[in-house]
Amino acid sequence: MTKKEVKQRIEKLKKVINYHRYLYHVLDRQEISDAALDSLKKELFDLEQQYPEFITSDSPTQRVGGKPLEEFKKVRHKVPMLSFNDAFFEEDVKAWLERDERQIREKITCGFFCEPKIDGLAISLVYKNGVFDVGSTRGDGIIGEEVTQNLKTIGSVPLKMERIPEKLYRKKYKVKDTREKKEEDFVEKLLDKFKAEKEELEVRGEVYVSKKDFEALNKRRIKEGLAPYANPRNLAAGSIRQLDPKVAAKRDLNCFAYSCKTDLAQETHEQEHIIAKKLGFRVNPLCSYCPDLKAVFAYHKKMQKMREKLPFEIDGIVVIINDNSIFKKLGVIGKAPRGAIAYKFPGKEATTVVKDIKVQVGRTGALTPVAALKPVSVAGVTVSSATLHNADEIKRLGVKIGDTVIIQRAGDVIPDVIKVLSKLRTGKEKEFRMPKKCPICGSKVIRPKGEVAYYCTNKKCFARQGRNLIHFVQKGAFDIEGLGPQIIDQLVDQGLIRDAADIFILKEGDLIPLERFAEKSAANLITSINKSREIHLARFIFALGIRHVGEETAIDLAHHFGNLERIKKASLANLEAVPDIGGVVAKSIYDYFRSKENLKLIDKFSKVGVKIIAPAIKKKILAGKTFVLTGTLATITREEAKNKIRELGGNVSSTVSKKTDYVIAGAKPGTKYDKAKRLKVKIIKEKEFLKMVK
Repeated sequence: MTKKEVKQRIEKLKKVINYHRYLYHVLDRQEISDAALDSLKKELFDLEQQYPEFITSDSPTQRVGGKPLEEFKKVRHKVPMLSFNDAFFEEDVKAWLERDERQIREKITCGFFCEPKIDGLAISLVYKNGVFDVGSTRGDGIIGEEVTQNLKTIGSVPLKMERIPEKLYRKKYKVKDTREKKEEDFVEKLLDKFKAEKEELEVRGEVYVSKKDFEALNKRRIKEGLAPYANPRNLAAGSIRQLDPKVAAKRDLNCFAYSCKTDLAQETHEQEHIIAKKLGFRVNPLCSYCPDLKAVFAYHKKMQKMREKLPFEIDGIVVIINDNSIFKKLGVIGKAPRGAIAYKFPGKEATTVVKDIKVQVGRTGALTPVAALKPVSVAGVTVSSATLHNADEIKRLGVKIGDTVIIQRAGDVIPDVIKVLSKLRTGKEKEFRMPKKCPICGSKVIRPKGEVAYYCTNKKCFARQGRNLIHFVQKGAFDIEGLGPQIIDQLVDQGLIRDAADIFILKEGDLIPLERFAEKSAANLITSINKSREIHLARFIFALGIRHVGEETAIDLAHHFGNLERIKKASLANLEAVPDIGGVVAKSIYDYFRSKENLKLIDKFSKVGVKIIAPAIKKKILAGKTFVLTGTLATITREEAKNKIRELGGNVSSTVSKKTDYVIAGAKPGTKYDKAKRLKVKIIKEKEFLKMVK
């Protein structure tokens, strides 16, 4: 791929990943499998590693997780609850270790601690004076939801923390070798000094539902005429996020502890497991120390063979550098610790026949070819379609209608065509060509120069309108809770909305006659719509769905111009003057605000009561100055720092160049720090920056 194509692919990946992460972390819903989402994240991570100049703060690799639910009290984690980057092959794991060794400039020979990666919900358990005090979910990694009462319903979560008597302990846990005996003896000395009744302890764990309990609960739901749960992980997450603890109590939840975040002077990750075991927490007995990568790979194969027979769901293993001092030294990259990686199980494959290739039309008018397959079962799921991405991918694979192909589920739901078995061809197979006219509205189809996608030229195409409306109501845009794709389709089909502004003139009486609506649900949706009438300028710009304009670009536009009128009237040169906005993006924005139809829609928003809130106006003491951030800030988040810079007239860039005025360096800065030194760009610490913006 060219650099331009890489950047386009990265932007598309970020959007899809953020959408599915939002479904999972905030709505407790899932449209694709974990493994499919993991595969997307892995692709994004690899591209950003190859092209670090395209890493931006809005990338899923730079964030920890989703946002907490509003119904629960928020809890700030003393130590962030991080997630892991993924590996799918031995080469990925080797590359991970090599990166870590380059990072600290030494060979890592301390060994690894491996754990089955439980398919559940990550939780934090805080004990004060020896008693369970606060339980919370991961949330966004920094702030989670307090779910203490729900976690108290789980029998494997101790309500009081006590050391297990040695005799009882030995009935469950056997010492395997001399090395493990030394680890246990060391922990005994640590615990002799630790006074549980006086000190605070935080244990991290994973809540899950066993396969047996999951199947039993689904059978009961089907008997009661209710829809079955999609998978055990969704059930565990939904149970813990119930406002009524009685619901959680009925779900047969369980919990494995996997780390101890309180500093007891433990030296290895293995010791954290031993501490948890000796204090009465349930720890997965399948966890194992591995002296080298050869042992890690053997452990991975063992777990893969055992996977189907295990009483709980796993989707891979977690590999952790065992020495805590090295783990800490390696630090964090984006949302993940460098010292650990999730080594996932490979996708599952099957062969089938491509009966046809159809074309779908997306929000931007992009045409996506989809293979209609002869239904085939892949790991227990019947698959009848697979994405072919674009015309270039079809050409690369050499796919024809009628071909026998290998499809892979890079997870449990979304299939991918990975290979054509050309030797099985009969001569009756047909070549596929992208249509010259849109299959939805019949308008002309074009392929812009330098792009891989074909586009419908009709901006009023029904398919594009529907996708635009879905984008308009999503998180980061108008964030209208309860207004999902199915309801939007109903509203469009019934002629209740023709554009996004029509959403704000809906009444309860319009909704009640529709399927899935009653008086209460109709009232709830109207309330949600009314709450969204006031919106910040950046979110409004993002909601418009301007091609090439993501959340970060929308923020840049809002802070640079200050209000919508200035953006509407901005010349091409004015737009290109905004940091990080290149010619292609500037042209897209310029063209959008030259369209009479778009301007008419924007005016309509004002008429239906939408109020756009401009960024706070402050003295522009940083006007004309460009800042780049690198490393972890201690007293302020990177987003807060960026907002301060923009509010004071400064610009924020994701890359260091000779035009950069300042690089703000936090703890463990990355390659931007080195580049700044080479280019002799002024580097300032967090304290100096805060003094500057005070």
